Amino acid sequence: MKTAVVIGSGAGGAAAARELQGRFEVTILEAGPEFRPFGLNLRIPAAVKKTGLLFDAREISLLFPAMKIDKAGGGLIHVRGLGTGGTTTIATGNGLRLDGDLKTLGVDLDEQFEELGREIPITTEHGKLWRQPTQDLFAAAEVMALGPRPTPKMGWHERCRNCGRCVLGCPHGIKWDSREFLKDATAKGARLETRAAVERLEIRGREATGVWVRKGFRRRFVPADVVIVAAGGLGTPAILAASGFPGEPRLFVDPVLCVAAPYPLARQNIELPMPFYIQKPGFMISPYFDHLSFFLNRRWKPPAENILSLMIKLADEGQGSVEDGRLRKTLTPGDKAKLSEATALCTEIFNRLGISERDLFLGTLNAGHPGGMFPLTRTEAKTLHHDRLPGNVYIADASLLPAALGRPPILTIMALAKAVARRIAS
Repeated sequence: MKTAVVIGSGAGGAAAARELQGRFEVTILEAGPEFRPFGLNLRIPAAVKKTGLLFDAREISLLFPAMKIDKAGGGLIHVRGLGTGGTTTIATGNGLRLDGDLKTLGVDLDEQFEELGREIPITTEHGKLWRQPTQDLFAAAEVMALGPRPTPKMGWHERCRNCGRCVLGCPHGIKWDSREFLKDATAKGARLETRAAVERLEIRGREATGVWVRKGFRRRFVPADVVIVAAGGLGTPAILAASGFPGEPRLFVDPVLCVAAPYPLARQNIELPMPFYIQKPGFMISPYFDHLSFFLNRRWKPPAENILSLMIKLADEGQGSVEDGRLRKTLTPGDKAKLSEATALCTEIFNRLGISERDLFLGTLNAGHPGGMFPLTRTEAKTLHHDRLPGNVYIADASLLPAALGRPPILTIMALAKAVARRIAS
């Protein structure tokens, strides 16, 4: 049987590995360790916060090693998961179908989305978990004719305890993440190796013969008949550039900014995050308690239970890159204009709840949905393979997306990865 190496165990890597195992002998290489949810009582980091010792966003990894922070420039930081399951373990578990741009190119993912709907429990019936302030925000958005919609959630939310720790790793096994697909793949015989950082592909002629992996101080070669690069929108371009295949400077990251207010007994910090969303051209708005800003942003002074927050997520312009392993990305004038528009809309929503603009404070500008440096073209839509890459090297993550989604991409990435894997198998 032929061998396949899958680089990365997040949404794309796990979906591709699960699809390929049995047709190939699959080895999954994950740079991080086995994921563990954040285990500390949140009062401990809150107490540390009061000392003033936490001031750099990168220090979050001291508390939560599964979360890695990259600085981009212009005050923007990027947040990603490091470990089995990739960023799906620290995401909010949203299951949105967002393949409009791919469909325009001629990529048909109907079959893959239908399969995912059978394989993953997805529901919008979680209104019983919404606390009164969230219900009030939803009602205000309806009065303003903003068309708020409950967010589809992946997981078993009929058992949800409303602990608010989705982005810290669900401690109760309620939220679905890609480790479920990893379990399926390994049960069928796939081999998962953690703390195995792929440095580059070995290229001979017009094909890859395998990958070079570093594990601690040891460096070794892993041969493969086919290589699937699914290391994420930052990791994939870095690995391919090191292998002689630089991406295009079209990186998007879906920037996030929270607008917050003091609100007695909001208790949003112990509530299902992103319970509903408002979609506008170029951005979305959703209730969200930003743990990163609370612990590391000095503007977030009230106790966690007394903060009410709305998250803005932009579909940013694809202008950025990963060079020499470093993220280079700042907001364009167009991005800043959309951010101002969204901030004004959040302000108006808060006003409906009797909250004055002068009481509002902003969170830390961050991002977490990178992609776009190897965008598919119309001519590549049938093969799902870049002509610039060797014939046996495929990408299976958000690097393939032609433009920013400005919304959670996990379900769409998995559908695309399934299609890529099927193309390889055929």
